[in-house]
Amino acid sequence: MSAPVIGLTTYREQARWGVWDQPADLLPTAYAAAVEATGGLAVLLPPLDQVGAADAVVGRLDGLVMTGGADVDPARYGAEPHARTAGWRPERDAWELALLDAAGAAGLPVLGVCRGMQLMAVHAGGALDQHTPDLVGHEEHSPGGDAFGRTAVRTVPGTLVAGLVGERLDVACHHHQSVATHPGWVAAARAEDGTLEAMEVPGDRFCVAVQWHPETAADVGLLAGLVRAAASYAAGRDA
Repeated sequence: MSAPVIGLTTYREQARWGVWDQPADLLPTAYAAAVEATGGLAVLLPPLDQVGAADAVVGRLDGLVMTGGADVDPARYGAEPHARTAGWRPERDAWELALLDAAGAAGLPVLGVCRGMQLMAVHAGGALDQHTPDLVGHEEHSPGGDAFGRTAVRTVPGTLVAGLVGERLDVACHHHQSVATHPGWVAAARAEDGTLEAMEVPGDRFCVAVQWHPETAADVGLLAGLVRAAASYAAGRDA
């Protein structure tokens, strides 16, 4: 059986490398490295604005990772921007929402990471808490700059997430927003302060989202689970 192909959504930002300073489609290498380490083949999916593009892309994938990034546009869930909400990218939101539509129709395995979890909740008709420190009274989920916060989470017994990562774990977080409502999803893990840190869609399909960054950890159980689900998806599709 060939390795499953896993799509990774990307940023589109002004970037500098070598002699260049121009718009670029990019993603931290840790994502692709984690997919490769768990037996998948990683491909990058920059934002596209073409009719039918999401369906065409999903038709060539075995799994999908909705990666981290900037805040989701609050207009997507009918809210005014909080003073700390910034940097949303309408073209990325539109592209990733279209990918989620196509992935849902195809039954494609999906893993959401950080912003990915938030966008998946919004896609389902949910809403976000735009600045989590207002609720929990601390900055531990995102201590600032390029530093990850360390957060202790407890998983919900019987969930797929619990089966993949265990009852308790310390995770690397970098989020100042969090999921407030998530229609159709079940809570799969929470931080000690009550923040929702993971959710999943009930049923047989692998559709999981976490607020933490599993690609940064030595134990990449979530990505390994996605790659296994993607391999099964590919085998069923090709049968």
